[in-house]
Amino acid sequence: MTSAADVRPLRVALLGCGTVGSEVVRLLHSTADDLTARVGAPLELAGIAVRRLGKRRDLDVDEALFTTDAAALVARDDVDIVVEVIGGLEPARSLIVSALRAGKGVVTANKALLAEDGATLHAAALEGGADLYYEASTAGAIPILRPLRESLVGDDVSRVIGIVNGTTNYILTRMDELGMGFQEALDEATALGYAEADPTADVEGFDAAAKAAILAGLAFHTRVTAADVHREGIADVTAADVASAKAMDCVVKLLAIAERDGGGVSVRVHPAMIPRSHPLASVREAYNAVFVEAAAAGQLMFYGRGAGGAPTASAVLGDLVAVARNTLSGARGAGESSYADLRVQPMGEVVTRYHISLDVADKAGVLAAVANTFSAHDVSIRTVRQEGHGDDASLVVVTHTATDAALQAVVEELRGLDVVRDVASVMRVEGQR
Repeated sequence: MTSAADVRPLRVALLGCGTVGSEVVRLLHSTADDLTARVGAPLELAGIAVRRLGKRRDLDVDEALFTTDAAALVARDDVDIVVEVIGGLEPARSLIVSALRAGKGVVTANKALLAEDGATLHAAALEGGADLYYEASTAGAIPILRPLRESLVGDDVSRVIGIVNGTTNYILTRMDELGMGFQEALDEATALGYAEADPTADVEGFDAAAKAAILAGLAFHTRVTAADVHREGIADVTAADVASAKAMDCVVKLLAIAERDGGGVSVRVHPAMIPRSHPLASVREAYNAVFVEAAAAGQLMFYGRGAGGAPTASAVLGDLVAVARNTLSGARGAGESSYADLRVQPMGEVVTRYHISLDVADKAGVLAAVANTFSAHDVSIRTVRQEGHGDDASLVVVTHTATDAALQAVVEELRGLDVVRDVASVMRVEGQR
């Protein structure tokens, strides 16, 4: 009887050897015997493409495996599977397309590329009859893409809402629990290594928007790109916003939300208040979680570490095993499903709720003027409370659901009222249907 160890090894080309790539190498070595048994054949590194040779790396590998010629490595006849963890659009796109067209399965963690031009990658995979797997592109070690693509493919998903960026969640957690301001919390996150030296992609929502596009595409069988995602970051969230959320027994989170409404889908990333009773409210610090609502399955939640070398490498290895198994059996995993081709709605059509804090003059008629403004745009007020007196007077209004366009129109008109000195804060309220 032939054992798995006697079968020809499957040769893997690794593109990138940074934080994630190094962990992939370590896992391939430390779990080699188990991976062989699970796949049905040994997995063997054919080469590792890096930017610089001679850089010191704490890896027990033959230096001859390293190369700066990624294109030549991908093109080698003895390479069966390509793992891409270099990130960015180019040369990653060209390398992945080349591998897929040659019939080589690809595992990638490249969220930016998938959100920008996933259609090109899927077309190349179809052309070459090859697998394209990318669990590691969204929410680190959390298995969420495979459940959407396979486990829930027989169900109708109506909504996906998640915390998919650990940096922003850490910042907002510190602001909520310790009363920090945004900059103070960001400085701490940077010092602890949770935030990059340039945190723009995280705090301005670009990272979460790319992940939201990927989640929406899988959930609703529709091509969604990062450009389709309404995006707002957390840089303008203040300690006062967090305090107002606490007063409502809510917490502020940066949410990625994709939902189906009739014949369209909306995809958005923005800070929002959610009730502390909602499962996502308890997700602290750098952890991620994704909450899924489906017709038959009901409500599901996926939780875990959303970033880091080892967690992300775990997702990469899971995909690598799946692609390797398919390679051995001559099968192919699920490809792109975009048959629904639903219209992506602009943000103005999205139905949501607002929390609005107004600095107002403390005199008769203020509440009536504010209420008339809401009424003029068919926006119903759920609660209103007045705080302070004189120059410190403020009104806090929470609305019922309305279109975002109507709510924005209300805010603009409020800014022009004589009795309103300032619209101090505007934030959406989510998590209550």
